Amino acid sequence: MAAVLEELGVDSVDLIIVSFPGISFDAESEERGDCGSASVSVSDTELLDATLEAWREVETLNSKGVALQVGVAEFGREQLQKFLPRTFRRPTVDQINVGDCHVLPESMMLFAKQENLELLTHNDCTNILPEGALRELLGHDEKGAGVLASSGSESKGLKGDVTPQWVVKYTAVDRDRGVIENKGYFASAELTDGANA
Repeated sequence: MAAVLEELGVDSVDLIIVSFPGISFDAESEERGDCGSASVSVSDTELLDATLEAWREVETLNSKGVALQVGVAEFGREQLQKFLPRTFRRPTVDQINVGDCHVLPESMMLFAKQENLELLTHNDCTNILPEGALRELLGHDEKGAGVLASSGSESKGLKGDVTPQWVVKYTAVDRDRGVIENKGYFASAELTDGANA
């Protein structure tokens, strides 16, 4: 987070919303009273524990004043019921991808109101930086940056597999005018099994 703040030239952000792997909102399941999340390969307990471990870092940012508000993305009612009691600093926002429906389930809106949780909606892509796209962006292809060596070749650049670790999407808003000044992305990736050419 320090690198993102430095690049943006700020000491703090108004709101940080964290999206966790394995959690996605499903309006139809939510309305039926199902879990509201896509099936995942790990148990619910493992997913919750991993989510809470990452959330502790977000809570630290909030307690230090780096993030004035903190929120989660794609949590349905059932996930929130399990998550909220185990947090030290509760999220103030749940941002949900509404997809094609454009209407949040009534049950979710009532739950959010009871929990004093602001619901925000978006229609962003759920996988902002798939692994293949990152290699394409950093590779020697026509539109690539030329940082990574081409697979199986002797071309110059970093050799190895690159795996996305996280992506930060930011939006800077001029409060006085209510206008978006700037928006973009920061990303971090891990290079494995390679060394500089």
